[in-house]
Amino acid sequence: MRLLIAGGGGFRVPLIYRALVSGPFSGLVTELVLHDVDPARLDAVTAVLRSMPAGQGAHLPVHATTDLSAALAGSSMVFAAIRPGGTAGRVADEKVAQDLGLLGQETTGAGGISYALRTIPHMVGLARLMREHCPDAWLVNFTNPAGIVTEALRPVLGNRVIGICDSAGGLVHRAARAAGMPLPEGRLDGVGYYGLNHLGWLYRLESGGRDVLPGLLADAGALQSFEEGRLFPQPFLAELGMLPNEYLYYYYQRDSARQAMQAMARTRGQTIHNQQQELYPRLAAAGPEAYRLWEAARRSREEGYLAEARHDGERRNEEDLAGGGYERVALAAMQALAGGGDTQLILNTVNALQAPSAPPPRPGNRDPLQPAIPGLPSDAVVEVPCTVTPAGAVPLPQQKPPEPQLGLLRQVKEVERLVVVAAGTGNRDAAVEAFTRHPLVDSADLAAKLMAGYEQAFPALGKMWEGGGR
Repeated sequence: MRLLIAGGGGFRVPLIYRALVSGPFSGLVTELVLHDVDPARLDAVTAVLRSMPAGQGAHLPVHATTDLSAALAGSSMVFAAIRPGGTAGRVADEKVAQDLGLLGQETTGAGGISYALRTIPHMVGLARLMREHCPDAWLVNFTNPAGIVTEALRPVLGNRVIGICDSAGGLVHRAARAAGMPLPEGRLDGVGYYGLNHLGWLYRLESGGRDVLPGLLADAGALQSFEEGRLFPQPFLAELGMLPNEYLYYYYQRDSARQAMQAMARTRGQTIHNQQQELYPRLAAAGPEAYRLWEAARRSREEGYLAEARHDGERRNEEDLAGGGYERVALAAMQALAGGGDTQLILNTVNALQAPSAPPPRPGNRDPLQPAIPGLPSDAVVEVPCTVTPAGAVPLPQQKPPEPQLGLLRQVKEVERLVVVAAGTGNRDAAVEAFTRHPLVDSADLAAKLMAGYEQAFPALGKMWEGGGR
C-alpha cells in the first residue's frame, strides 16, 4: 500500500513512521510519500526518520516531494495534516482572540473559526486533486479543526473521508482503566459517547452489562488518576453524570481558562512556534542525532499540553507523555479500510446509521435517515463510536443527549456549518455570523472586531470575500 502524508513536514510525522515500522502496523504500508510545500521542513523530518534507532524503518521506502499531483498518483491512502500559515498562523489565531479578552485556543472558539476559514479552501483543493489522481483513495483527515474540515470535504469525497482525533478515544480508555475495566483493543461495546470534535461526553461505560461510570464519577481518588478526571471538580462530574472531553474545560471553566492563558508569558502557539523555528534547522543538520533532538522536543511539547488547566506544578502522566495516540487511531482506521479486519473507533463521520445514498433533505422536509445522535441532522459530521470496515465508518447508535448538552451541540454545529458556507462561497457575512453565534464569543460587536483582526493578520482571508456573498 502506498500512503501519502499531505503535510509531510509536520512535527508529528515521525510518530506515524515509528508506528508503521514497529508493532502491529509493521508491514501495512510498502511505500511512504511525504508531501509538503516547504522543502526545508521535509529535509528536517526525513533526517529524523533516517536517524531512528537501529531496527526501525529499514524496510519502508520514503519519498519526499513538493509536487502534490505526483505524490497523489498511485496512492491508496492519504493522511492530511496541513497547517496553512504554519505555526505563525496559529499564533495569530490565538492572539487576535486573546487581545480582545476572549479565549485564545487554536481549535476552540474564535481561533478555531479563523483556522477553519483559512484551511478549508486548501483541503477542498486537496480533495479535488484526489478525485483526479487517486479517485479510489481514502482520506484520513488529521487537519484541524477536524470536524469542520471533514464536513467541508464530504461534498467532494462523500464517505471516503474520515476525521480522526485521539482525545475522545483517549478519554474512554483512560476512564476504563480508572474504573478497573480496560477495554479490548478495537472494541467499544458498552461505550456511550456523543459529540462533535473537541466537544463530547462519555455517558456510559458498561462491564458485564453493568454501567460502571456512576461509580467512577463518585470516586474522587479514581478520578484523580487520569487527566480528564482532574480537570473538573468531582462533585460537578457526579452531578453531570458524564465525563466531558478535555476540551470542554474551555466551556465549563471558561473564565479560569481565559485568565490562566492571559497570565502566561507566551501563548501555546508562540511556544510551539519558537520551538519549531529553532528546532527544524538543527534537525536537518543533526545527522544521527536528529531523532534524539526531535524526541526531546516532542516530550517538551507534550508536557506543555493544556498547561492552563494544571496547577501547583502538576505534571502529565507518563503514558500521556509517551505519545502514540492519534497515529494509532489513524493506522487502525487505515488497516480496517484496507481489509485488515473490522475495528471500532471514535471518529468524525456523518451522523447516519447507514451510508447516505440520497441527497440531504430539503429544509422543512423530514430527515429520511436515522441519526446516530438523535437530535442532530443525519448529514452532519459528528464524533461517535464507529465500526470501520472496507466500506467505511458507520456510527453506532447513541442515546439522545439531554439538555443543555444537546443545545450546545446544536449551537456549535450551526457555527460549523456557517464556517463551511463562508469558506466555500466567500460569504463574509456567514463568517461574521459564525463568530457571533459561537458560545465562547456570543457578541456581534466582538465578532466584527474578530473578523477585522483576522483579516489584518491574514490578508488572504480578506481576499477570500472578493466576489463572494455578503
